[in-house]
Amino acid sequence: MRQIVLDTETTGLEPEEGHRVIEIGCVELIDRRLTGNRFHEYLDPEREIDREAIEVHGIDNAFLADKPRFTDIAENFLRFIQGSEVVIHNAPFDVGFINAELKRLGPQLGRMEDHASILDTLVLAKRMHPGQRNSLDALCKRYQIDNRHRDLHGALLDAEILASVYLAMTGGQTTLGLEGDSASQFSEAGAGKPQLAPRKIDRRNHAALKVVSCPPEDLAAHRERLEAIDKASGGNCLWHKP
Repeated sequence: MRQIVLDTETTGLEPEEGHRVIEIGCVELIDRRLTGNRFHEYLDPEREIDREAIEVHGIDNAFLADKPRFTDIAENFLRFIQGSEVVIHNAPFDVGFINAELKRLGPQLGRMEDHASILDTLVLAKRMHPGQRNSLDALCKRYQIDNRHRDLHGALLDAEILASVYLAMTGGQTTLGLEGDSASQFSEAGAGKPQLAPRKIDRRNHAALKVVSCPPEDLAAHRERLEAIDKASGGNCLWHKP
């Protein structure tokens, strides 16, 4: 499964008012693992950047004067996201800006949605944490993701942070890379399952294990807790069996 975690920086808030993309940052996940493959470009917006936007991301027109325009990188960008699931926090903002850039180049390139599917982590976070703050900074705090190096917004940095937040929100990395001798613990017949050595038990003077049954009131409290977790997570409690 290939996913691209994406963020952008812009000259302002509304593409309908002629504001443009000035930075695109993407990192690649394959089977929920960061690959190190990335797409990152600063762009000349061919217009002035709003002062309020500069205060957010720290990028000014002088820095972008020698950078490529969106038209110069559009095809490479679309090739990078092609066929993937693009993960974005508050997707309508970034997708709206990129689609506005694509529209300026004519209908032949289509929209982002024509090249990749979109997953909005803000929608996911609101479903999992209703009534709570779900900004990227708030999610970093909730999932203990270190973002102390984030003094200003930056597309590539925010994409890297969002990748960590997304993996934490959805259960962490699902694959484990093994190196060296540790690989010998796995057999082909076991299809990737650990092969544990049989445990030796000294049965001399070995007393029978005592079985303790759970009281009905504890079972009821356990079910009630699982139902609360299931509701808070939008039906994603793995232990809850209706």
